[in-house]
Amino acid sequence: MKPGKNPEVQVKGWIPFKIGQPKKQIVPKTVERDFEREYGKLQQLEEQTKRLQKDMKKSTDADLAMSKSAMKISLDLLSNPLCEQDQDFLNMVTALDTAMKRMDAFNQEKVNQIQKTVIEPLKKFGSVFPSLNMAVKRREQALQDYRRLQAKVEKYEEKEKTGPVLAKLHQAREELRPVREDFEAKNKQLLDEMPRFYGSRLDYFQPSFESLIRAQVVYYSEMHKIFGDLTQQLDQPGHSDEQRERENEAKLSELRALSIVADD
Repeated sequence: MKPGKNPEVQVKGWIPFKIGQPKKQIVPKTVERDFEREYGKLQQLEEQTKRLQKDMKKSTDADLAMSKSAMKISLDLLSNPLCEQDQDFLNMVTALDTAMKRMDAFNQEKVNQIQKTVIEPLKKFGSVFPSLNMAVKRREQALQDYRRLQAKVEKYEEKEKTGPVLAKLHQAREELRPVREDFEAKNKQLLDEMPRFYGSRLDYFQPSFESLIRAQVVYYSEMHKIFGDLTQQLDQPGHSDEQRERENEAKLSELRALSIVADD
């Protein structure tokens, strides 16, 4: 729910009170708007927290899948018969396999750190919202009771002031008093605490996101070193990528010229 969208706060499982509405405005419209605005902000925060936790989990799963796939490629290359026939090729693939293992180790370390310092705090933060939503439901139930009893008081106030009516009016007012006080207490507590809870998100999440950035910086700095070392081991002096591409095309042309792959 977005703030300002509906004059009634929408709570899961809550049915708006329809019968016996009081004529008197028991809750000022400004108070209802303030409540709706603050609760709407927290509903958005809850949804954003869930989405962020889900996206972070997807990201770490993708990181693990990437390094797993890279390690499988190097292992598959090591089992290739070419490694038995060509020492230079074996040296190259062995260097790649070593780099992939180093990459996987740093990747695991990064994912573990993100899990501990980002995903788990997001999960703990999200666990607070069910209690908050329950408090809002209790406030709404108290408001319904307040409206019902206020309407009952007004009904007797409009009747002729006979002895029985006055007795029922007195009883209705006595029933209303603790219900009104209960609603006002719940309403005040939520209006006081919801803005404080919303404002606390910055101090809570800042260390997590700082840790996320640092984990990424460390990881990619290490990747730069690992692949820099690998490049030095694999590079042939004087060979550019364009030259390698031309050599591959020339060798492929030779293979295509063989009779066993010639077109019929």
